[in-house]
Amino acid sequence: MAEKQTILGRIAQLARANVNALLDAAEDPEKMLDQMVRDYTNNIAEAEAAIAQTIGNLRLAEADRDEDVAAVTEWGTKAAAASAKADSLRAAGHSAEADRFDELAKVALKRQISFESEVSAAAPQIAAQTEVVDKLKSGLSAMKGKLSELKTKRDQLVARARAAQAQAQVQSAIGSLNVLDPTSELARFEDRVRREEARVAGQAELQADSIEAQFASLEDAGTDLDVEARLAALKAKG
Repeated sequence: MAEKQTILGRIAQLARANVNALLDAAEDPEKMLDQMVRDYTNNIAEAEAAIAQTIGNLRLAEADRDEDVAAVTEWGTKAAAASAKADSLRAAGHSAEADRFDELAKVALKRQISFESEVSAAAPQIAAQTEVVDKLKSGLSAMKGKLSELKTKRDQLVARARAAQAQAQVQSAIGSLNVLDPTSELARFEDRVRREEARVAGQAELQADSIEAQFASLEDAGTDLDVEARLAALKAKG
């Protein structure tokens, strides 16, 4: 009975386990779920073996009880037959022979009473064993349901973890793109080009100013020569 109580206690403890609370407290929920699935699977196998043995013992007790019930009927029939024979012999005047069959009837009745006692004694034991078996079966069913829940939660957790990992990789890639933004490089290159264009334009403008100055000096020199020529002509007329 102590072993049965141990099995019942283990089944009850496992069936009452709060999976969500255990996961919240776990450092690595996925590994914990894997371990719990293994533990539950092993415990279910052990429980099934123990329950099978308990059921087997119950069936043996029931078979013995059935044999005792049959023996009660059998010895009752034998007692009735011996008593009837004794009455018949006594009616025929064979008292001594009749007494012998009455003694046989008494022996049969004693055997009947003995087997009735066996049946009565077995009844509460069989009832208790039946109750234990029912509880074990119910607990085993609960354990299998819990195992199914664990497997489902494990699959969901693994899927969520993989999705989160994939999302993290995407975010990391996006972060890298932000750090190495190609448009910012283009903007810097464009700024360099604009500065170079401005420098070239400045040089061109300076060159243009120099050429205009030269032409202006040439024009000024031409004007002076014309003035001198006209002055010489006036002097010649005088």
